[in-house]
Amino acid sequence: MNEEYDIIVVGGGHAGCEAAAAAANLGSKTLLITMNMDTIAQMSCNPAMGGVAKGQIVREIDALGGYSGIISDKSAIQFKMLNRSKGPAMWSPRTQNDRMLFSKEWRLMLEQTEGLDFWQDMVVGLLVENGECVGVKTQIGVEFKAKSVILTNGTFLNGLIHIGEKQFGGGRAGARPSVGLTEQLVSLGFESGRMKTGTPPRVDGRSIDYTKLEEQPGDENPGTFSYKADHKLTKQRSCFIGYTNQNVHDVLQTGFEKSPMFAGRIRGLGPRYCPSIEDKIVRFSERERHQLFVEPEGWDTCEIYLNGFSTSLPEDVQIKAMQLIPGFEHAKMFRPGYAIEYDFFQPTQLNNTLETKVVSNLYFAGQINGTTGYEEAAGQGLMAGINAHLKNNNKEPFILKRDQAYIGVLIDDLVTKGTSEPYRMFTSRAEYRILLRQDNADIRLTEISYKLGLADECRLKAMEKKAKNIESIISNFSKTSLVPGEVNPYLEEQKSSPLKQKVKASTVVTRPNITVLGLKDNNEKLAEALINYSPIEIENAEILMKYEGYIKREKEVADKLMRLEDIKIYKDIDYSKLSSLSAEAVDKLTKIKPRTIGQASRISGISPSDVSVLMVFHGR
Repeated sequence: MNEEYDIIVVGGGHAGCEAAAAAANLGSKTLLITMNMDTIAQMSCNPAMGGVAKGQIVREIDALGGYSGIISDKSAIQFKMLNRSKGPAMWSPRTQNDRMLFSKEWRLMLEQTEGLDFWQDMVVGLLVENGECVGVKTQIGVEFKAKSVILTNGTFLNGLIHIGEKQFGGGRAGARPSVGLTEQLVSLGFESGRMKTGTPPRVDGRSIDYTKLEEQPGDENPGTFSYKADHKLTKQRSCFIGYTNQNVHDVLQTGFEKSPMFAGRIRGLGPRYCPSIEDKIVRFSERERHQLFVEPEGWDTCEIYLNGFSTSLPEDVQIKAMQLIPGFEHAKMFRPGYAIEYDFFQPTQLNNTLETKVVSNLYFAGQINGTTGYEEAAGQGLMAGINAHLKNNNKEPFILKRDQAYIGVLIDDLVTKGTSEPYRMFTSRAEYRILLRQDNADIRLTEISYKLGLADECRLKAMEKKAKNIESIISNFSKTSLVPGEVNPYLEEQKSSPLKQKVKASTVVTRPNITVLGLKDNNEKLAEALINYSPIEIENAEILMKYEGYIKREKEVADKLMRLEDIKIYKDIDYSKLSSLSAEAVDKLTKIKPRTIGQASRISGISPSDVSVLMVFHGR
């Protein structure tokens, strides 16, 4: 038990699993400590991965050598590409997953990861010497020493579950809260706060009348998250859509006086974009109904997740209201919905590496940083694991920029702006989203991952082959001229102006509703040229041709703004001595300690004139 590790990861959720896998795969002797080995990577809320912006994060994790994409593919029961009707910057992959299989596959992959040990216990304290974290102490009194410690405690720090007027300690239903760590961290100088999240009741699918619901099947040709694409779905389970009504709302309102949220028993702030059902009927009182997603929890189980019905009302009110939903007249609950309050720490107390500023060699990742969502947590865990390993080995930190990855946007937002509510990633948060598409995460990040030591040579060569093939397709379209007589019937069919003379195929494909495959079917030369390319490569090439102007413009803007990222701010700078800075700027800059002028410019309250003062001070 006195064995010393390079890195200790506390918590076996999505952040902890990715952190432990990354650290061990890079060569660090790693220990993962979790309160329950049977619930590693448990999907505590909805049984799904990805979605809008989140799907991009999973693809980025996969490109960087993480496990989330592979596990999602192995445990998927449905695959959908969301937002197909919009531009490619908005396309987002999502899987419905077998919750039990997801957790099982994660554990099996971690157990097969060389250099990774496990310990089932609760961490109740950190070992801190001279401002450095050197290990942890567990509930049964065991001490483990390490060069670095990564905390990924999720919703467990002083977790408090609410169901109506009842409240009890717990990190999630059926699990104990983690106690002791918050108090120690506060005593060390950390600023903590409270947040809340909620979950809907789980329902016995055998008691639901699906004929009254709208079926939502998966994609006809399902894709995968992982670029390795080893686990493609050959069969899928459908989800369904249902709706509340005024009768449901009336019954829910009868429980408001016992609601922990409306009675003020919950102090933590919940996510605005994922409100509880009681929140919805108050904030959107003009609506007669709200959409519900009826999601299966796995291949074999009859348990159903009632997405959109998150609630902490008394359980008798929950079941009475639920049985007024068409299709749920005879519904039986496996377990009621509940709200959970937990401690978090303002992420402005972190460096971009996710190492804390207060204690060296201590990293935070996941919901402890005020985020919500499996994907956001996993992305942070991956980055914390990488950076802990790099620092231990005296190597340069790994920091993704905002134009490189959604993960870069996520971490920069957290450490620069902080958060007052559970932070969730949206495509709107990324100013360079046409560059950060889900289809090109491998091209953006695989080479970086290979140089770090996570992606293997096989992955690198596959990415290089894909990039070369995409360039070849574009080249063929740029060289091939389309004859009016051949292509005009197709153009007219798509309500596009007919050609009057020969035009390059790369120009025609930029038109709305015109596709690469459509042109291929009307030109023998293109048909022959595309024979040896995969559908994914053809689709990627089409995106690049259609949006060439937008992509070029966004790259130029990114390059211009990112020049500020290259201007490092002097260490130990005393902002109070820069008399031309505003008082707010002095306060914010002193607190957040930005690394670069670019990061300083994104801090709320920093004006263009403040940035100019910093530029002059740094000789620019």
